[in-house]
Amino acid sequence: MSTFRCDISISLDGFVAGPRQSVENPLGEGGERLHDWVVPLAPWREAHDKEGGDDNESARVVEEARQNVGAAVMGRNMFGPIGGGTWGEDPWRGWWGENPPYHYPVFVVTHHEREPLEMEGGTTFHFVTDGIESALEQAKQAAGDRDVMLWGGGQIIREYLATGLLDEIELHVVPVLLGGGSRPLDNLGDADVRLEQVRAVEAPGVTHLKYRVLPGAAER
Repeated sequence: MSTFRCDISISLDGFVAGPRQSVENPLGEGGERLHDWVVPLAPWREAHDKEGGDDNESARVVEEARQNVGAAVMGRNMFGPIGGGTWGEDPWRGWWGENPPYHYPVFVVTHHEREPLEMEGGTTFHFVTDGIESALEQAKQAAGDRDVMLWGGGQIIREYLATGLLDEIELHVVPVLLGGGSRPLDNLGDADVRLEQVRAVEAPGVTHLKYRVLPGAAER
């Protein structure tokens, strides 16, 4: 059975990106530190066509997260560029170069229509203008029996939590204080979000906290 899950690094004060995001600094000031734990790992390096890397508790968490994913959803701010807006004559092609590390269909929630963008390595970005429910439904159809990953950013994670559509969330908690930026777990309105802890894994520079989103986590 397909699972809709989220996997994201977060600071100790709850931010998934730092303040003052820009094209030059997409994760905001200090935001790159959120990924210091994952960049040296062998699974991360393999996904980015690099050799070698560390093998520790985090490597096994990352390997598990990469398994059985058939499609993904992300928000426009994560796809970029920062600030959004219309696509223009020379439309943005993402942060990842011509061979993004996904290798499956990715559905980008946006207000602006655009034809699908086929990249190298099996990644195709589809641009969805009729809401998060439609993006998830299209991703599930593309994934078949495999899982759908929610890659962020903070706003779209908050929206899926508030509507009760997310099944699991794993937070990679990094001992960093960013003091501002994008916080996915704030301002959930009247949503009754209830979580059940699945596991906690301590590793160098990070603690991995996995939760199941319980039924009833929906906007009231």
